[in-house]
Amino acid sequence: MSTAPSVLILGGSGQAGSDTAALLRRWHPTLPLTIAGRDLDRAQRVADDLGTATAVTIDLRRRDLGLPTDATFAAVVATLWDDRLNGLGYAQEHGLPYLSISSGLLDIGPEVVTGARRASVAPILVASHLLAGLATLAALAAAREFDRIDSVRLGAILDETDTGGPAGIADLERWSAVTAAGLVRRDGVFTWLAAEDAQVDVPAVDGSRLAGQSVPVLDVPSLALATGAPDVRVDLAVGESPGRRRGDAASIEIRIELDGADATGSPLRRHRYLVHPAGQRPLTALGIALGVERLIGLRGDPVAPGTHTPEALIDPGYAARRMTEVGAVFVDA
Repeated sequence: MSTAPSVLILGGSGQAGSDTAALLRRWHPTLPLTIAGRDLDRAQRVADDLGTATAVTIDLRRRDLGLPTDATFAAVVATLWDDRLNGLGYAQEHGLPYLSISSGLLDIGPEVVTGARRASVAPILVASHLLAGLATLAALAAAREFDRIDSVRLGAILDETDTGGPAGIADLERWSAVTAAGLVRRDGVFTWLAAEDAQVDVPAVDGSRLAGQSVPVLDVPSLALATGAPDVRVDLAVGESPGRRRGDAASIEIRIELDGADATGSPLRRHRYLVHPAGQRPLTALGIALGVERLIGLRGDPVAPGTHTPEALIDPGYAARRMTEVGAVFVDA
């Protein structure tokens, strides 16, 4: 087995972790991976299927994660909620790149402060966006033909049976317990919407509409700051997806609406959908894998220490190509 440092995937035997590991293995056959979880047998099964992988147990309550003192890694990837931030602390202590997907906008404060206190130690990729950043990257890929963007609106339809494994479900429950308010950028100002004002219908490709609401996700500030658009909103509807309603698998759809102007100053509008017939799972794994690939230097320039977001590190066009490779399609509205 390779003696090169391994990518430590916390929650590596869960849905997001195991799918991410499978993608990394497909792209980089010799990249060592360490599948970390509470159940060693389950983690070992995932590692055995991957090859060039090992399995370990972890304890997120411990600062050393319960790992051997002589263990060496290339990066720490938290595909579950690092609630005590011991995964991040371990990465900082060992100077390792770190990626997280489960903090969400509402939990991000402690993570950002922890990163800021030791900003020069290692790069941190905060990817607690929709689909680990892919929704934002898909919108930015579509935005490249604009000279000026006035408004961005995303409308995501997530099937109620496709909210992820236990960790993903726990994330949604935690966020919904904190607030039902929405976050938008309106006339250049980030503004909180009361629950009753956040309600909206989200249109699907087939013309149907699902009840949803504006949600406080990191995609809102990421899209606003990346495009300069003074008006940004992200809506989410959870229910029966169009795919499942047709009798197929649970699907995911994200409507991308961009309004602005082209290089001549003429008005320009683009409405398109990002659709995956197999739901959010393959896209979430792809978002994580793209972040890992970038953080450990397998694509692009070395990443400097500090806190980063997906759109700051990953080329939107490259991400869009990878989306189609895993079965996603882009459909004009």
